[in-house]
Amino acid sequence: MGSSIYTPSEPYLISQLGASETGASLGLALYVLAYGMGPLLFSPLSEIPFIGRNPPYIFTFGIFVLLSIPAALVNNLSGILILRFLQGFFGSPCLATGGASLGDMFSLIKLPYLISLWAFAATCGPALGPLISGYSTVAETWHWSMWEILWLAGPIWLLMFLCLPETHAPTILLRRAERLRKLTGNHELKSAGEAAQAQLSVRAIVFENLYRPMQMMVLDPAVGFTAGYVALLYGIYYSFFEAFPLVYGDMYHFTAGEMGLTFLSLIVGCVVAIAFYWSYIYYVVEPDIELNGLGAPERRLVPALYASILLPVGLFIFAWTSDPKLPWIASVIGIGVFSVGVFIVLQCVFLFLPFTYPQYAASLFAGNDFTRSAVAFAAVLFSRPMYVGMGVANAASMLAALTAACVLGIWALWWYGPRLRARSRFATK
Repeated sequence: MGSSIYTPSEPYLISQLGASETGASLGLALYVLAYGMGPLLFSPLSEIPFIGRNPPYIFTFGIFVLLSIPAALVNNLSGILILRFLQGFFGSPCLATGGASLGDMFSLIKLPYLISLWAFAATCGPALGPLISGYSTVAETWHWSMWEILWLAGPIWLLMFLCLPETHAPTILLRRAERLRKLTGNHELKSAGEAAQAQLSVRAIVFENLYRPMQMMVLDPAVGFTAGYVALLYGIYYSFFEAFPLVYGDMYHFTAGEMGLTFLSLIVGCVVAIAFYWSYIYYVVEPDIELNGLGAPERRLVPALYASILLPVGLFIFAWTSDPKLPWIASVIGIGVFSVGVFIVLQCVFLFLPFTYPQYAASLFAGNDFTRSAVAFAAVLFSRPMYVGMGVANAASMLAALTAACVLGIWALWWYGPRLRARSRFATK
Protein backbone atom coordinates (compact mmCIF):
# COMPACT_ATOMS: atom_id res chain seq x y z
CA MET A 1 0.00 0.00 0.00
CA GLY A 2 2.97 2.27 0.56
CA SER A 3 3.43 2.76 -3.19
CA SER A 4 -0.02 4.06 -4.12
CA ILE A 5 -1.21 5.55 -0.83
CA TYR A 6 0.64 8.66 -1.99
CA THR A 7 -1.38 9.21 -5.20
CA PRO A 8 -4.34 11.17 -3.73
CA SER A 9 -1.75 13.69 -2.49
CA GLU A 10 -0.55 14.56 -6.00
CA PRO A 11 -3.10 17.36 -6.71
CA TYR A 12 -2.13 19.05 -3.43
CA LEU A 13 1.57 18.88 -4.28
CA ILE A 14 0.77 20.57 -7.58
CA SER A 15 -1.37 23.32 -6.01
CA GLN A 16 0.53 23.90 -2.74
CA LEU A 17 4.17 23.18 -3.66
CA GLY A 18 4.04 24.21 -7.30
CA ALA A 19 5.02 20.77 -8.59
CA SER A 20 4.40 19.87 -12.22
CA GLU A 21 2.19 16.88 -13.00
CA THR A 22 5.26 14.83 -13.90
CA GLY A 23 7.09 15.98 -10.77
CA ALA A 24 4.18 14.96 -8.57
CA SER A 25 3.98 11.56 -10.33
CA LEU A 26 7.64 10.93 -9.52
CA GLY A 27 6.65 10.27 -5.91
CA LEU A 28 4.96 7.07 -7.07
CA ALA A 29 7.36 6.29 -9.93
CA LEU A 30 10.56 6.51 -7.86
CA TYR A 31 9.07 4.36 -5.10
CA VAL A 32 8.19 1.62 -7.62
CA LEU A 33 11.64 1.81 -9.25
CA ALA A 34 13.38 1.56 -5.88
CA TYR A 35 11.53 -1.52 -4.73
CA GLY A 36 12.74 -3.23 -7.88
CA MET A 37 16.33 -2.28 -7.03
CA GLY A 38 16.33 -3.22 -3.34
CA PRO A 39 16.00 -7.01 -3.86
CA LEU A 40 19.12 -7.05 -6.05
CA LEU A 41 21.07 -6.21 -2.88
CA PHE A 42 19.03 -7.58 0.01
CA SER A 43 17.51 -10.80 -1.36
CA PRO A 44 20.93 -12.46 -1.89
CA LEU A 45 21.86 -11.62 1.71
CA SER A 46 18.90 -13.65 2.97
CA GLU A 47 20.33 -16.74 1.21
CA ILE A 48 23.64 -16.56 3.13
CA PRO A 49 23.44 -19.03 6.07
CA PHE A 50 25.26 -16.70 8.47
CA ILE A 51 22.60 -14.01 7.91
CA GLY A 52 19.30 -15.76 7.10
CA ARG A 53 15.89 -14.30 6.38
CA ASN A 54 15.22 -12.25 9.52
CA PRO A 55 18.03 -9.65 9.67
CA PRO A 56 17.31 -8.25 6.18
CA TYR A 57 13.58 -8.16 6.99
CA ILE A 58 13.91 -6.48 10.38
CA PHE A 59 16.76 -4.10 9.53
CA THR A 60 15.33 -2.79 6.25
CA PHE A 61 11.72 -2.56 7.42
CA GLY A 62 12.88 -0.73 10.56
CA ILE A 63 14.52 1.89 8.31
CA PHE A 64 11.30 2.04 6.25
CA VAL A 65 9.29 2.83 9.40
CA LEU A 66 11.75 5.52 10.49
CA LEU A 67 11.71 7.12 7.03
CA SER A 68 7.93 7.42 7.28
CA ILE A 69 8.33 10.18 9.90
CA PRO A 70 10.33 12.70 7.80
CA ALA A 71 8.22 11.74 4.76
CA ALA A 72 5.15 12.93 6.67
CA LEU A 73 6.82 16.15 7.84
CA VAL A 74 8.74 17.35 4.78
CA ASN A 75 7.37 20.38 2.94
CA ASN A 76 9.34 20.49 -0.31
CA LEU A 77 9.11 18.33 -3.44
CA SER A 78 12.77 17.30 -3.65
CA GLY A 79 12.69 16.05 -0.05
CA ILE A 80 9.51 14.07 -0.72
CA LEU A 81 10.98 12.43 -3.81
CA ILE A 82 14.24 11.44 -2.06
CA LEU A 83 12.37 9.99 0.90
CA ARG A 84 9.90 8.12 -1.32
CA PHE A 85 12.79 6.53 -3.24
CA LEU A 86 14.46 5.45 0.02
CA GLN A 87 11.16 4.10 1.38
CA GLY A 88 10.71 1.95 -1.71
CA PHE A 89 14.31 0.73 -1.54
CA PHE A 90 14.23 -0.30 2.12
CA GLY A 91 10.64 -1.55 2.02
CA SER A 92 11.34 -3.95 -0.84
CA PRO A 93 12.82 -7.01 0.96
CA CYS A 94 9.58 -7.72 2.82
CA LEU A 95 7.79 -7.86 -0.51
CA ALA A 96 10.45 -9.60 -2.60
CA THR A 97 11.64 -12.28 -0.17
CA GLY A 98 8.22 -13.27 1.17
CA GLY A 99 7.86 -16.04 -1.39
CA ALA A 100 11.19 -17.55 -0.34
CA SER A 101 10.09 -17.60 3.32
CA LEU A 102 6.88 -19.41 2.36
CA GLY A 103 8.96 -21.89 0.37
CA ASP A 104 10.98 -22.57 3.54
CA MET A 105 7.87 -23.54 5.48
CA PHE A 106 5.47 -25.36 3.14
CA SER A 107 5.63 -28.44 0.92
CA LEU A 108 5.82 -28.08 -2.85
CA ILE A 109 2.32 -29.43 -3.41
CA LYS A 110 0.74 -26.85 -1.04
CA LEU A 111 3.01 -23.94 -1.93
CA PRO A 112 0.79 -22.60 -4.79
CA TYR A 113 -1.96 -21.76 -2.27
CA LEU A 114 0.43 -19.75 -0.11
CA ILE A 115 2.18 -18.06 -3.02
CA SER A 116 -1.20 -16.95 -4.35
CA LEU A 117 -2.08 -15.39 -0.98
CA TRP A 118 1.28 -13.62 -0.92
CA ALA A 119 0.70 -12.38 -4.47
CA PHE A 120 -2.85 -11.36 -3.51
CA ALA A 121 -1.44 -9.03 -0.84
CA ALA A 122 1.16 -7.64 -3.27
CA THR A 123 -1.49 -7.09 -5.98
CA CYS A 124 -4.29 -5.72 -3.82
CA GLY A 125 -2.11 -3.53 -1.61
CA PRO A 126 -1.63 -0.86 -4.29
CA ALA A 127 -5.36 -0.99 -5.04
CA LEU A 128 -6.17 -0.25 -1.37
CA GLY A 129 -3.77 2.70 -1.11
CA PRO A 130 -5.94 5.33 -2.87
CA LEU A 131 -9.00 4.16 -0.93
CA ILE A 132 -7.27 4.52 2.44
CA SER A 133 -5.87 7.99 1.79
CA GLY A 134 -8.47 9.30 -0.68
CA TYR A 135 -10.85 10.54 2.02
CA SER A 136 -8.23 11.52 4.59
CA THR A 137 -6.23 13.83 2.32
CA VAL A 138 -9.41 15.76 1.52
CA ALA A 139 -10.46 15.98 5.17
CA GLU A 140 -6.98 16.78 6.54
CA THR A 141 -3.85 17.54 4.45
CA TRP A 142 -1.70 15.73 1.92
CA HIS A 143 0.68 14.85 4.81
CA TRP A 144 -2.01 12.54 6.17
CA SER A 145 -1.29 9.78 3.64
CA MET A 146 2.33 9.64 4.79
CA TRP A 147 1.28 9.41 8.46
CA GLU A 148 -1.00 6.51 7.56
CA ILE A 149 2.01 4.55 6.29
CA LEU A 150 3.66 4.99 9.69
CA TRP A 151 0.53 3.91 11.58
CA LEU A 152 0.22 0.79 9.44
CA ALA A 153 3.89 -0.18 9.30
CA GLY A 154 5.01 0.61 12.86
CA PRO A 155 2.97 -2.12 14.66
CA ILE A 156 3.90 -4.64 11.96
CA TRP A 157 7.60 -3.97 12.51
CA LEU A 158 7.21 -4.45 16.28
CA LEU A 159 5.38 -7.73 15.70
CA MET A 160 8.10 -8.83 13.28
CA PHE A 161 10.90 -7.88 15.69
CA LEU A 162 9.33 -9.72 18.63
CA CYS A 163 7.70 -12.75 17.04
CA LEU A 164 9.07 -13.65 13.59
CA PRO A 165 10.96 -16.98 13.66
CA GLU A 166 13.90 -17.74 11.40
CA THR A 167 12.75 -20.04 8.56
CA HIS A 168 15.86 -20.52 6.39
CA ALA A 169 16.97 -24.12 6.95
CA PRO A 170 20.75 -23.56 6.41
CA THR A 171 20.66 -20.70 8.95
CA ILE A 172 18.79 -22.81 11.53
CA LEU A 173 21.31 -25.64 11.11
CA LEU A 174 24.27 -23.24 11.32
CA ARG A 175 23.04 -21.87 14.65
CA ARG A 176 22.39 -25.39 15.90
CA ALA A 177 25.98 -26.30 15.03
CA GLU A 178 27.24 -23.19 16.87
CA ARG A 179 25.33 -24.23 20.01
CA LEU A 180 26.68 -27.78 19.78
CA ARG A 181 30.27 -26.50 19.46
CA LYS A 182 29.82 -24.48 22.64
CA LEU A 183 28.25 -27.40 24.52
CA THR A 184 30.72 -30.07 23.41
CA GLY A 185 33.86 -28.07 22.75
CA ASN A 186 34.17 -29.93 19.44
CA HIS A 187 35.00 -27.27 16.86
CA GLU A 188 34.88 -29.76 14.01
CA LEU A 189 31.07 -29.79 14.12
CA LYS A 190 29.82 -27.72 11.18
CA SER A 191 26.64 -27.52 9.15
CA ALA A 192 26.51 -27.99 5.39
CA GLY A 193 25.57 -24.31 5.06
CA GLU A 194 28.81 -23.25 6.76
CA ALA A 195 30.83 -25.31 4.30
CA ALA A 196 28.98 -23.78 1.35
CA GLN A 197 29.29 -20.29 2.83
CA ALA A 198 33.07 -20.63 3.05
CA GLN A 199 33.17 -20.95 -0.74
CA LEU A 200 31.12 -17.79 -1.36
CA SER A 201 32.85 -14.70 -2.71
CA VAL A 202 31.69 -11.16 -3.33
CA ARG A 203 32.36 -11.63 -7.04
CA ALA A 204 30.16 -14.75 -7.17
CA ILE A 205 27.29 -13.01 -5.37
CA VAL A 206 27.48 -9.99 -7.68
CA PHE A 207 27.62 -12.23 -10.76
CA GLU A 208 24.69 -14.37 -9.65
CA ASN A 209 22.39 -11.51 -8.77
CA LEU A 210 23.30 -8.69 -11.17
CA TYR A 211 24.80 -10.20 -14.31
CA ARG A 212 23.08 -13.62 -14.39
CA PRO A 213 19.47 -12.30 -14.58
CA MET A 214 20.30 -10.02 -17.50
CA GLN A 215 22.26 -12.80 -19.22
CA MET A 216 19.29 -15.19 -18.96
CA MET A 217 16.80 -12.62 -20.27
CA VAL A 218 18.95 -12.00 -23.33
CA LEU A 219 20.01 -15.58 -24.11
CA ASP A 220 16.90 -17.57 -23.14
CA PRO A 221 13.71 -16.78 -25.12
CA ALA A 222 11.40 -18.20 -22.44
CA VAL A 223 12.94 -16.02 -19.72
CA GLY A 224 12.98 -12.98 -21.98
CA PHE A 225 9.33 -13.38 -22.98
CA THR A 226 8.03 -14.00 -19.46
CA ALA A 227 10.02 -11.05 -18.09
CA GLY A 228 8.67 -8.79 -20.83
CA TYR A 229 5.10 -10.05 -20.40
CA VAL A 230 5.11 -9.59 -16.63
CA ALA A 231 6.71 -6.14 -17.01
CA LEU A 232 4.00 -5.12 -19.51
CA LEU A 233 1.23 -6.22 -17.14
CA TYR A 234 2.87 -4.44 -14.21
CA GLY A 235 3.25 -1.28 -16.28
CA ILE A 236 -0.43 -1.38 -17.31
CA TYR A 237 -1.45 -1.95 -13.69
CA TYR A 238 0.44 1.14 -12.51
CA SER A 239 -0.79 3.20 -15.45
CA PHE A 240 -4.26 2.95 -13.90
CA PHE A 241 -3.15 5.30 -11.12
CA GLU A 242 -2.80 8.00 -13.78
CA ALA A 243 -5.71 6.88 -15.98
CA PHE A 244 -8.39 6.61 -13.27
CA PRO A 245 -8.26 10.34 -12.35
CA LEU A 246 -8.78 11.18 -16.04
CA VAL A 247 -11.72 8.80 -16.36
CA TYR A 248 -13.48 8.94 -13.01
CA GLY A 249 -12.33 12.40 -11.94
CA ASP A 250 -12.61 14.37 -15.17
CA MET A 251 -15.37 12.40 -16.93
CA TYR A 252 -17.56 11.24 -14.04
CA HIS A 253 -16.56 13.95 -11.50
CA PHE A 254 -15.83 11.54 -8.66
CA THR A 255 -14.22 12.88 -5.50
CA ALA A 256 -10.79 11.56 -4.45
CA GLY A 257 -12.44 9.16 -2.00
CA GLU A 258 -14.97 7.90 -4.56
CA MET A 259 -12.14 7.44 -7.06
CA GLY A 260 -10.36 5.26 -4.52
CA LEU A 261 -13.44 3.03 -4.38
CA THR A 262 -13.10 2.25 -8.10
CA PHE A 263 -9.80 0.49 -7.33
CA LEU A 264 -11.80 -2.12 -5.41
CA SER A 265 -12.58 -3.65 -8.81
CA LEU A 266 -8.96 -4.88 -8.87
CA ILE A 267 -9.45 -6.59 -5.49
CA VAL A 268 -12.76 -8.17 -6.53
CA GLY A 269 -11.05 -9.50 -9.64
CA CYS A 270 -8.26 -11.03 -7.55
CA VAL A 271 -10.77 -12.71 -5.21
CA VAL A 272 -12.58 -14.26 -8.18
CA ALA A 273 -9.25 -15.35 -9.66
CA ILE A 274 -8.17 -17.03 -6.41
CA ALA A 275 -11.45 -18.97 -6.26
CA PHE A 276 -10.91 -20.34 -9.77
CA TYR A 277 -7.19 -20.92 -9.30
CA TRP A 278 -7.51 -22.76 -5.99
CA SER A 279 -10.29 -24.94 -7.42
CA TYR A 280 -8.04 -25.84 -10.35
CA ILE A 281 -5.11 -26.65 -8.05
CA TYR A 282 -7.24 -28.72 -5.66
CA TYR A 283 -9.35 -30.68 -8.14
CA VAL A 284 -6.96 -31.01 -11.09
CA VAL A 285 -3.32 -30.37 -10.21
CA GLU A 286 -2.99 -32.14 -6.84
CA PRO A 287 -4.64 -35.42 -7.96
CA ASP A 288 -2.56 -35.39 -11.17
CA ILE A 289 0.71 -34.85 -9.25
CA GLU A 290 -0.13 -37.69 -6.86
CA LEU A 291 -0.75 -40.04 -9.81
CA ASN A 292 1.82 -38.91 -12.38
CA GLY A 293 4.37 -36.74 -10.57
CA LEU A 294 5.19 -33.10 -11.29
CA GLY A 295 5.46 -33.54 -15.06
CA ALA A 296 6.80 -30.96 -17.52
CA PRO A 297 7.10 -27.33 -16.33
CA GLU A 298 4.75 -26.23 -19.14
CA ARG A 299 1.87 -27.85 -17.25
CA ARG A 300 2.05 -24.90 -14.84
CA LEU A 301 1.01 -22.65 -17.76
CA VAL A 302 -2.33 -24.31 -18.58
CA PRO A 303 -4.57 -21.82 -16.67
CA ALA A 304 -2.64 -18.91 -18.20
CA LEU A 305 -3.51 -20.09 -21.73
CA TYR A 306 -7.13 -19.14 -21.12
CA ALA A 307 -6.71 -16.39 -18.52
CA SER A 308 -4.45 -14.45 -20.88
CA ILE A 309 -7.47 -13.89 -23.16
CA LEU A 310 -9.17 -11.94 -20.35
CA LEU A 311 -6.46 -9.27 -20.44
CA PRO A 312 -7.27 -7.73 -23.85
CA VAL A 313 -10.98 -8.34 -23.28
CA GLY A 314 -10.94 -6.38 -20.00
CA LEU A 315 -8.84 -3.56 -21.44
CA PHE A 316 -11.04 -3.20 -24.53
CA ILE A 317 -14.12 -3.00 -22.27
CA PHE A 318 -12.41 -0.30 -20.18
CA ALA A 319 -11.28 1.55 -23.32
CA TRP A 320 -14.64 1.80 -25.05
CA THR A 321 -16.91 2.25 -22.04
CA SER A 322 -14.88 5.09 -20.48
CA ASP A 323 -17.44 7.62 -21.67
CA PRO A 324 -19.61 9.93 -19.53
CA LYS A 325 -22.58 8.92 -21.71
CA LEU A 326 -22.26 5.38 -20.39
CA PRO A 327 -22.61 4.17 -16.75
CA TRP A 328 -19.29 4.24 -14.87
CA ILE A 329 -19.80 0.65 -13.71
CA ALA A 330 -19.17 -0.64 -17.26
CA SER A 331 -15.54 0.48 -17.30
CA VAL A 332 -15.06 -0.75 -13.73
CA ILE A 333 -16.24 -4.22 -14.82
CA GLY A 334 -13.61 -4.14 -17.58
CA ILE A 335 -10.89 -3.47 -14.99
CA GLY A 336 -12.22 -6.37 -12.90
CA VAL A 337 -12.03 -8.75 -15.87
CA PHE A 338 -8.47 -7.59 -16.56
CA SER A 339 -7.56 -8.17 -12.92
CA VAL A 340 -8.78 -11.79 -13.03
CA GLY A 341 -6.56 -12.48 -16.02
CA VAL A 342 -3.50 -10.72 -14.60
CA PHE A 343 -3.62 -12.59 -11.31
CA ILE A 344 -3.87 -16.06 -12.88
CA VAL A 345 -1.22 -15.34 -15.52
CA LEU A 346 1.25 -14.11 -12.89
CA GLN A 347 0.64 -17.18 -10.71
CA CYS A 348 1.36 -19.49 -13.62
CA VAL A 349 4.49 -17.64 -14.73
CA PHE A 350 5.90 -17.48 -11.21
CA LEU A 351 5.48 -21.26 -10.86
CA PHE A 352 6.75 -22.05 -14.37
CA LEU A 353 10.07 -20.22 -13.90
CA PRO A 354 11.40 -22.02 -10.77
CA PHE A 355 10.24 -25.39 -12.16
CA THR A 356 12.20 -24.78 -15.37
CA TYR A 357 15.27 -23.08 -13.86
CA PRO A 358 15.38 -24.27 -10.21
CA GLN A 359 19.10 -23.59 -9.73
CA TYR A 360 18.69 -19.98 -10.89
CA ALA A 361 15.34 -19.20 -9.23
CA ALA A 362 16.72 -16.44 -7.00
CA SER A 363 18.44 -14.73 -9.93
CA LEU A 364 15.32 -15.05 -12.06
CA PHE A 365 13.03 -13.44 -9.52
CA ALA A 366 15.49 -10.65 -8.76
CA GLY A 367 15.85 -9.86 -12.46
CA ASN A 368 12.11 -10.18 -13.06
CA ASP A 369 11.38 -7.91 -10.11
CA PHE A 370 13.76 -5.23 -11.35
CA THR A 371 12.51 -5.40 -14.96
CA ARG A 372 8.84 -5.03 -14.08
CA SER A 373 9.57 -2.25 -11.59
CA ALA A 374 11.61 -0.34 -14.19
CA VAL A 375 8.76 -0.62 -16.70
CA ALA A 376 6.21 0.42 -14.07
CA PHE A 377 8.42 3.42 -13.22
CA ALA A 378 8.34 4.50 -16.87
CA ALA A 379 4.60 3.74 -17.16
CA VAL A 380 3.72 6.07 -14.27
CA LEU A 381 5.55 8.91 -16.05
CA PHE A 382 4.40 8.38 -19.65
CA SER A 383 0.87 7.07 -19.07
CA ARG A 384 -0.79 10.41 -18.25
CA PRO A 385 0.62 12.20 -21.34
CA MET A 386 -0.29 9.10 -23.37
CA TYR A 387 -3.89 8.96 -22.12
CA VAL A 388 -4.29 12.74 -22.56
CA GLY A 389 -2.66 12.87 -26.00
CA MET A 390 -4.23 9.76 -27.53
CA GLY A 391 -7.45 9.76 -25.55
CA VAL A 392 -8.37 7.08 -23.02
CA ALA A 393 -10.09 4.87 -25.61
CA ASN A 394 -7.18 4.81 -28.07
CA ALA A 395 -4.45 4.51 -25.41
CA ALA A 396 -6.17 1.66 -23.57
CA SER A 397 -6.92 -0.06 -26.91
CA MET A 398 -3.22 0.08 -27.80
CA LEU A 399 -2.35 -1.58 -24.49
CA ALA A 400 -5.07 -4.18 -25.11
CA ALA A 401 -3.53 -4.94 -28.50
CA LEU A 402 -0.14 -5.53 -26.87
CA THR A 403 -1.66 -7.99 -24.38
CA ALA A 404 -3.50 -9.70 -27.28
CA ALA A 405 -0.15 -10.27 -29.00
CA CYS A 406 1.16 -11.80 -25.76
CA VAL A 407 -1.66 -14.37 -25.85
CA LEU A 408 0.07 -15.85 -28.89
CA GLY A 409 3.35 -15.74 -26.96
CA ILE A 410 2.04 -17.70 -23.97
CA TRP A 411 0.54 -20.35 -26.29
CA ALA A 412 3.84 -20.57 -28.17
CA LEU A 413 5.70 -20.99 -24.88
CA TRP A 414 3.39 -23.84 -23.89
CA TRP A 415 3.62 -25.50 -27.31
CA TYR A 416 7.34 -25.09 -27.99
CA GLY A 417 8.50 -25.09 -24.35
CA PRO A 418 10.10 -28.56 -24.40
CA ARG A 419 12.17 -27.66 -27.48
CA LEU A 420 13.26 -24.37 -25.96
CA ARG A 421 14.30 -26.10 -22.74
CA ALA A 422 16.29 -28.67 -24.71
CA ARG A 423 18.29 -25.88 -26.36
CA SER A 424 18.65 -23.68 -23.26
CA ARG A 425 21.96 -23.57 -21.40
CA PHE A 426 20.11 -22.65 -18.17
CA ALA A 427 17.06 -24.92 -18.02
CA THR A 428 17.01 -28.21 -16.15
CA LYS A 429 17.02 -31.00 -18.74
